[in-house]
Amino acid sequence: MDRFWNWNQASDHRELTINGIIAKDSWINDDIAPQIFQAELNDGHGPIDLWINSPGGDCTAAGQIYTMLMEYPDDINVKISGIAASAASVIAMAGTTVSMAPPALMMIHNPLTIVGGQEQDLNKAAQMLAETKEAIINAYVLKTNLPREKISTMMDKQTWMNVNKAIQLGFADKMLGEDPNVTNCYSYSEPENQMVMLNKLQPTTKSTIPVKSLQKRLSLLSH
Repeated sequence: MDRFWNWNQASDHRELTINGIIAKDSWINDDIAPQIFQAELNDGHGPIDLWINSPGGDCTAAGQIYTMLMEYPDDINVKISGIAASAASVIAMAGTTVSMAPPALMMIHNPLTIVGGQEQDLNKAAQMLAETKEAIINAYVLKTNLPREKISTMMDKQTWMNVNKAIQLGFADKMLGEDPNVTNCYSYSEPENQMVMLNKLQPTTKSTIPVKSLQKRLSLLSH
């Protein structure tokens, strides 16, 4: 069994680490590894700190782990220490909160496979990839609230995100070690900073001032 996860429950809180390639041997034909992961997840209670440093791997395994974590009754605090790419980024979306270290990266892209055979075999593989992509988008949308079309385009382009970009787009919530009471406006360009301010104003403001008017006022304030 390929074990890419590890538990540390010696302290007052539960800690789970996912490190390296996710399931070098696919979970599709593996009945043991998913059961062990589920049993270990349920063998305790309370919030879990989930540390991720993975380039990705098997979509099936990532999807199952995502679902198991989403069903866990307590908080899952995802902490990306190095990289959460490809399938690992899907698992990260199960976090109640998602934090990234200052130099950490997240990457999303289209699923891929290797297939051979006749035309109908290639067509089936293409259909499978298309449906797999839609399934992955479901997890990204649930976390970010971004339009499906935008996420699809980001996957087409293979999008890399540093912590500031990930927070801006909703894939992450905060930077590890950052004071939550301090807003570092210098982490964004001027247009991005204005959008962050607008996003904070709009949900709580009962004013009927149009968005374009708010943008104009923010532009004047920034000069």
